[in-house]
Amino acid sequence: MATVYFDEATRRFTAQDPPAVDAVTLDIADGEFLVLVGPSGCGKSTTLRMLAGLEPIDGGRILIDGHDQKGVRPRDRDVAMVFQSYALYPNMSAAENMAFALRNFGVSKADADARVAEAAKILELENLLDRKPGAMSGGQRQRVAMGRAIVRNPKVFCMDEPLSNLDAKLRVSTRSQIARLQRRLGITTVYVTHDQVEAMTMGDRVAVLKDGKLQQVDTPERLYDHPVNAFVASFIGSPAIYLTKAAVAQGVADVHGTPVPLERELAARAGDQVTIGLRPEAWQVVPKGTPRSVDLVVDLVEVLGSESFVYGHPTAGDEADRITVKLDERTRIALGDVIAVQPDPAGAHFFDATTGDSLRP
Repeated sequence: MATVYFDEATRRFTAQDPPAVDAVTLDIADGEFLVLVGPSGCGKSTTLRMLAGLEPIDGGRILIDGHDQKGVRPRDRDVAMVFQSYALYPNMSAAENMAFALRNFGVSKADADARVAEAAKILELENLLDRKPGAMSGGQRQRVAMGRAIVRNPKVFCMDEPLSNLDAKLRVSTRSQIARLQRRLGITTVYVTHDQVEAMTMGDRVAVLKDGKLQQVDTPERLYDHPVNAFVASFIGSPAIYLTKAAVAQGVADVHGTPVPLERELAARAGDQVTIGLRPEAWQVVPKGTPRSVDLVVDLVEVLGSESFVYGHPTAGDEADRITVKLDERTRIALGDVIAVQPDPAGAHFFDATTGDSLRP
């Protein structure tokens, strides 16, 4: 186990292009499960590879247990990497794949076999140790890749989208296995994913990146309830938050003809325009004709069993201006219906219309 500290760590692939990782400062506690999340190209995998020593650092520092890793070879960092592609040797059995790195480090066969047996028990691979990767399912291959990392007993796990090759059902079960395993072993883990649902369900904290810059690092609950800017609000949460610019007059914003009051301090910061964010649960279906409601044409009804969502556009607005509403389980709505909804001001997020920064301190 170890602490990890990114101190304005920067990576540039070319001098002409913006940094792929731009002065990221991030403090990861001993034994913490931290998830790096963001859209494709945001720098999350590059950040992970810098920690593992697979990418050079062009500025700043990365410290493991307080020791600067500049010039330290990847094999000497005591970091175990789990890749998206599994990276297993096809001609070796599961046991041989798991023991390969140990043998290269000079670990005796008896000790290596003992570590492999222990990892196989943890990962429920005991009956597969003699099987080669070609005779395994995707989930089994992923567990072998995890086992190869576990047997090293590293200070830090680095996991680069390890579940992206699995089907949806297997991803759900495997991510719970990884989360339980990390808590059992207590090894500091940095996990990269583009799937914000995966990030929110696995991480002790989640770090959101955009264009190489760290936007916010916090617990999943605070990211959802207190996003620091409109980008974090739009990226975290499924279905996505509805964001729209609204005129502000006398402390009240106008959302498609419906007034949404701002607190006095927020109104003072907003000026005459604000970006309002409303999550699906912040809308309520009301009887048609209710004053100060928004009429929506229903474009899609998504029934997920325990909950349902309606996607629609305002009758007086652009079809691309789509609002998502979480339905009460008793509400029945069909495609093409026109429904009336009202926003709950208590559930609204307010952002600066120019910078996108949250108006809440």
